Amino acid sequence: MPKWENNVRKVVPYTPGEQPKIRDLIKLNTNENPYPPSEKVLQALRALDDEGIRRYPDPASTLLNEAVARHLGIGAERVFTGVGSDDVLAMCFLTFFASGRPVLFPDITYSFYDVWADLFRIPYETQPLDENFRIVNRDYYKENGGIIFPNPNAPTGVKKDLDEIRQILEHNRDVVVIVDEAYIDFARSEEELLQSGGVPAASALHLTDEFDNLLVVQTSSKSRALAGMRIGWAVGSKKLIRYLNDVKYSFNSYTMNQAAIAAGSAALADEAYYSVCTAKIIRTRERMKKELAKLGFLFPDSEANFLFVTHPEHQARDLFHALRQEKILVRYFDKPRIDNYLRITIGTDEQMDALCECLKKLIRK
Repeated sequence: MPKWENNVRKVVPYTPGEQPKIRDLIKLNTNENPYPPSEKVLQALRALDDEGIRRYPDPASTLLNEAVARHLGIGAERVFTGVGSDDVLAMCFLTFFASGRPVLFPDITYSFYDVWADLFRIPYETQPLDENFRIVNRDYYKENGGIIFPNPNAPTGVKKDLDEIRQILEHNRDVVVIVDEAYIDFARSEEELLQSGGVPAASALHLTDEFDNLLVVQTSSKSRALAGMRIGWAVGSKKLIRYLNDVKYSFNSYTMNQAAIAAGSAALADEAYYSVCTAKIIRTRERMKKELAKLGFLFPDSEANFLFVTHPEHQARDLFHALRQEKILVRYFDKPRIDNYLRITIGTDEQMDALCECLKKLIRK
């Protein structure tokens, strides 16, 4: 091995969901939105002129920050935006997890957390979910250098109630606690969404006034069908946001490009369209729970835009490969405790019907 390799920072990288170039594929593996973005997004992108591309974007992403703030009903000074929630979360790790004490997060969760910890040389400890894939609060009542967990969790789809999140915060006032809410817009009933809209009652955003050490991270990739634009944001106290911006400007001043700023701002302004599309996904998810249960699948009660399923008589790996042969792609995790589960994104009704028909044939073989 060449000597220079001794000085290379070596990490085990995150494995993203497969993005195959297969025609007529039913793609249910990366939790993308099956519906197109708002027409207002396309209009905003068409309106970009040569100056919008030729010049550097606004380093403060003012237009986008203000759009997020209006949508959430808060001041723009409490918003930090980045290139997808992944970029925002990486900045959070770099900014707030520097004490040398271990950061705590679940053993079954978003698999980028340990990658960032290893990359930034941050010690961490994973805390086991219980037999129902739920976070055990008392595991987070010990000395630590910070806490992060998704709500609803990924890949399980299990949601933690606000009262339980408040208990974790009350036991951890001296560290930063991050709640990753990539899927929070789906964590409600169809009726609740269509009647009230806005910020879901389950969101930890409702606790940010009470706890100045709480950061809530969200994304436009799921409910707003903008995964290809890479837009995410964090919301917290003014002080937390100032610290995040200090790190951002020390790393890359121009994180958000003009197209993303325009698209994200337009999407957040079209609340009516977003509500209808999200309601359709929730409706399909609830129907699929019944259909898959009829086929003998078991799963936690997901409140995300996916289901995390297992079958007592069929190996998940075998079903994964068999579905792929039929041009239906779902997500399989070859990891301890979950290696007999499949994560299935909620697609259109037509896509989910095709999945069910294929699973019926596979299970009856």
